[in-house]
Amino acid sequence: MAERGAPEGGSKGKATDIRRVAVPGVATAGLPFSHVVMDDTYAFLSGIVASDLPGGAGAHGDIARETELVMAAIRDALAGIGLGMERIVRVDVHLSEIGRMPEFDRVYRRFFPSGAFPARTCTQSGGLAGGSNLEITVMARL
Repeated sequence: MAERGAPEGGSKGKATDIRRVAVPGVATAGLPFSHVVMDDTYAFLSGIVASDLPGGAGAHGDIARETELVMAAIRDALAGIGLGMERIVRVDVHLSEIGRMPEFDRVYRRFFPSGAFPARTCTQSGGLAGGSNLEITVMARL
């Protein structure tokens, strides 16, 4: 469900529409954020953790399964706004243990079959929501 925001200033004084979209099947637990915020150029996806997804908490401890669930949710969220994974230009990954990056990467790679990977930052972050082992945030070009 899209929510049309008030026009906000863009480059050279041009008004830009800001749109907000909820992603079906991804929880917010009543927290004050939008799943997807779009302007005329980019779609920004809020961080997604396995705990946000149906059955995701059951995957905790299995970094490959958590990665699969979160990346599939990102793919589906993008599809819901008419974009494919190839439109992703930037990814921020937060891992509870940076040493698990090779396990994460094995699954992550499969979501970019052309090998055209987006720019990416990967950091170790403690205390991810719901006890998740990873959180992924995405920026995609419309």
